[in-house]
Amino acid sequence: MKGILFCFLCGLAVLTGCKKPSGNDSPGPDPVVPEAETGLLTFMPAFPTANEEITLRFDSGKGNRELHGYAGDVYAHIGVITSLSGGATDWRYVKTEWGENTAATRLVDIGNGVYELKLKPRVYFGVPTGEKLLKIALVLRSADGSKVGRNSDGSDLYVPLFEQGGLHVRFSGPEMQPLFSPQPSKLVYAPGETIELTALASTSVELAIHVNGNLIGTDRGTTLRATYTFTQSGEHTFTAVATESGKSGEAGFSVLVLGDPEIAELPAGAAPNGVTFMSGGSAAVFALTAPGKTSAYLLGDFNDWSFQPESLMKRTPDGKHWWVAVDGLDPQAAYAYQFVIDGTIRVADPYAELVLDPDHDQYIPGHTYPNLKSYPHGKTSGIVAVTTANEHRYAWRTQGFRRPHPHDLVIYELHVRDFIAARNYKTLVDTLNYLTNLGVNALQLMPVNEFEGNSSWGYNPSFYFAPDKYYGTKNDLKQLIDECHARGIAVILDVVLNHTFGQSPLVRLYAENGRPSADNPWLNTEARHPFNVGYDFNHESEYTKAFVSDVLRFWMEEYRVDGFRFDLSKGFTQKNTGTSESGVAAWSAYDASRVAIWKAYHAFIRSIDADFFVILEHFADDSEESELAAEGMLLWNNLNYPFNEATMGWLDQSDFRRLFHTEHGFSAPNLVSYMESHDEERIMFKNLAYGNRSGGYDVRQLNTALKRVEMAAAFLLAAPGPKMMWQFGELGYDVSIDENGRTGEKPVLWEYNKGPRRELYEAFGRLIGFKTHNEIFRHGTFTYQLAGAVKYISLMHAGQQVVVVGNFDVVPRRADVEEISAGDWYDNMGGQVIRLDEGYARSLAPGEYYVYSKAALASR
Repeated sequence: MKGILFCFLCGLAVLTGCKKPSGNDSPGPDPVVPEAETGLLTFMPAFPTANEEITLRFDSGKGNRELHGYAGDVYAHIGVITSLSGGATDWRYVKTEWGENTAATRLVDIGNGVYELKLKPRVYFGVPTGEKLLKIALVLRSADGSKVGRNSDGSDLYVPLFEQGGLHVRFSGPEMQPLFSPQPSKLVYAPGETIELTALASTSVELAIHVNGNLIGTDRGTTLRATYTFTQSGEHTFTAVATESGKSGEAGFSVLVLGDPEIAELPAGAAPNGVTFMSGGSAAVFALTAPGKTSAYLLGDFNDWSFQPESLMKRTPDGKHWWVAVDGLDPQAAYAYQFVIDGTIRVADPYAELVLDPDHDQYIPGHTYPNLKSYPHGKTSGIVAVTTANEHRYAWRTQGFRRPHPHDLVIYELHVRDFIAARNYKTLVDTLNYLTNLGVNALQLMPVNEFEGNSSWGYNPSFYFAPDKYYGTKNDLKQLIDECHARGIAVILDVVLNHTFGQSPLVRLYAENGRPSADNPWLNTEARHPFNVGYDFNHESEYTKAFVSDVLRFWMEEYRVDGFRFDLSKGFTQKNTGTSESGVAAWSAYDASRVAIWKAYHAFIRSIDADFFVILEHFADDSEESELAAEGMLLWNNLNYPFNEATMGWLDQSDFRRLFHTEHGFSAPNLVSYMESHDEERIMFKNLAYGNRSGGYDVRQLNTALKRVEMAAAFLLAAPGPKMMWQFGELGYDVSIDENGRTGEKPVLWEYNKGPRRELYEAFGRLIGFKTHNEIFRHGTFTYQLAGAVKYISLMHAGQQVVVVGNFDVVPRRADVEEISAGDWYDNMGGQVIRLDEGYARSLAPGEYYVYSKAALASR
């Protein structure tokens, strides 16, 4: 049959094969002809088993190419998938820890960027005899681990292992990607293109190749080759079947032949992004923004994840959007789906409110996210979106919530992961009385939209409309917000729109060589400023402006939040100052284009909700921040360093003057001042580690350090304007920010809520109560002395006067406060009336402080 020409329906197959045995030929098995395979990761023999030596070859010029051109040693981070593994990510018998370099895992450089590793799997990994080996799992890395060789989609590499003596078949051509379920490196073809096929069998058998179920050739032997020319668009599935003595084996893969899309306007009422349900949920329009692309398909549960003609999406006449209508949906059912762009790029919907992650969802506890839909393993790869027409909607209980005045805000910044051991919204709801009793009136959550991985600070965002499942369901988050409102607590979300990370569809849709490509509608190819992480948004792009506006409106309306804290807001600029620290000064200088961007976003937010809190982590020139503050925006004011110097008893750089807005040139106190946030070393850690001492007074003693934090809090909360505190600062949390890595998990120490630490909590509660229940702390005129050892603040309003005075030295110091007049004053922390002399003029012990007022301050 060698050289037979075979025509069938829509393709042309040319079949060649091993010589068919004559009547005189021996019926014994033929050896598998060695194949000169090409690809990212190839292996010999053709059907490796657990007990024989295997040669693995890695081509650094393929896949993600991260090791291409690397000159050092290459090591395998390598394990196995066995019969006891829970899935593709459950590697067992991993040879080394990440970064550990050993001779057994070092590959041999055989030239031209190709590396080789030889091993006998069961011996190499030390797998017990009774445990079946299924696949070798690996990635390749540089000696320092900074460069990692993977598949082009960033996934791990796999080598199949076969049972000794079994009947096996696989495709070695076209070139295959070493995925958990192997697929061709080239997945997309055009009509008229040809594919070359090679099927291998583990022994001499009857071999056949089919396309879409139609036979295109057959022969007996161990190798069957064919070519096939595509004439029709759509999905083409190739199958190789080996048959011998009643036994059979099968392998297959699919490729896509692109067709021309229909040009049509979006249906009336359909949004240009996401899912628009119609007809009571039995129909829907799925839409995606993707200008410049040539094709888009919608795959999902509703079409069994296949490239059917009706799954080809239409393109709008302006070339910006793709859409397709789907009928026959069950309004109660949850449907998983993906977009496939230009035949190769699989992305979840960037507007999805729920996504499924094949790698990380398995580690989310069932009690945190019950009844989570199963991932469609074996049907697709990568993150998928989920949508339901008639999903259970949360019934809001609190109506008409009145937010605090922005200048009265006392914000409690909180990270769900490190605040409660259960790490979910449900348990946080049960803990809200702790915050109510403390007296804070706003809760600021570190980023909660889907981020990469599970355990994270959240500043590596990927999906902006979907709450991360690691903390609970959408309705769990809504209940938390609702319960906060019922207690008079506003909710502020930390949002990350300076950048996004690699899982984001906005990155993956337009990427080249591991970064956004030049035609990316949303992202810069290179960051424009220092301290950028991930991929930098271009906030002058019409596409970015539209996306950001959609994100903001969604959280405002769907989740009824009260404010946003914008991470790295100074990065919202196209002015290129470079990414090195030498560019920080230029980046921080007044930037008119950045001011215009922020005024436009602020105006948009205020058009939806005029009282919404807009908080910027800006740290730009005072003239720029002053202009933004005049628009009503609030600016973060980091005073960690001078406050911590003061609490430690080191006075040279302990000047608090920039606690006051006038020092910034502001006309109103639109500064969110704080001693601690998620981003700084903990004050108590430094107090106990580096505190000053003199004689018997030692800041490194716990009780002394706690009292000095209390004194600092009195000054922080006395100045007009919003204030913020970091979780457990009111208990003197003293675990370093660098414990388990800067962003790593920290111990949740509720056992601190007792003894002298509880006394600090109570003191914080009184001080917060003074600020939120007395108008003088919003409207008071002020004078202050905030440099040196003895510091004071004096406030006056409507016949009331408040003076906060304290000694931050570690030795006694004389205090002179001209603003204090002779007469009776109320000691608000001691709870008694005392008589003071004109100008005060008295000695204060180290760490001694007072909150005096002419009339007792209300605290509740």
